[in-house]
Amino acid sequence: MQSTLTRAHVVARSPCSTRYAPPAATQRRRGVQVSSQSKRHASASAHPDSPPRSFADPSRPDLFYHLLDSHSPDSSTAALRTPLPLPAFALSFLEHAPRTPTSASVVGWLPAVSGAEGDAGLNDFKENPLFRDVMHRAIREGLEQDVDDIQRNAALQLQSGWMHIHDERNIPAMGRVGDPDDIIASVLVEEGKILPDTYQPMPAYRIATADGVLQLTEGLAQKLREVLEAAERG
Repeated sequence: MQSTLTRAHVVARSPCSTRYAPPAATQRRRGVQVSSQSKRHASASAHPDSPPRSFADPSRPDLFYHLLDSHSPDSSTAALRTPLPLPAFALSFLEHAPRTPTSASVVGWLPAVSGAEGDAGLNDFKENPLFRDVMHRAIREGLEQDVDDIQRNAALQLQSGWMHIHDERNIPAMGRVGDPDDIIASVLVEEGKILPDTYQPMPAYRIATADGVLQLTEGLAQKLREVLEAAERG
């Protein structure tokens, strides 16, 4: 079993005093991409005898692609500053399709490309601004409810100081502070206890990077799914 510090690193400093730790070059080969398999799903979905319009990412079974087009329920994207070109994939941690293309449960969108048009990648990803707020609320509530063993044990080891909540897609080396793109938030720890009221989102955090889409520790990931389901129910 991995030690806690390889899963959730801690720092006894101000949450804003982060240093850049260059990730390994091999890690940068991963990323946000609509694969050829995804494109085959999208193409087939245009026909009556097509397979389901929603499917899991082959390398991230907790991440789902939902095909959106002009025939999708409430296909309007007027709520966005820049209208979303359809067809597109809505990325979500929920297995079922969102109620609307701009639901808070949608992490973001990728164009539904096909054939010779090539793969859609990180530069094509459009973040859903509504999702970020829900994500931070879910993490804060998860810390309040003490739902995550990794974060709890990290606080016990730190005892006192600021603890970073790192994205699991790119865990920093032992004793190093992670890439600012991968630090979701920071929270103060006193006497081995997390103080959820001190939760501070990190402005530099990115939902999607070359290392992939948001990946939380198990307890926080489950809490996020619960909050997203509640948001979908309205």
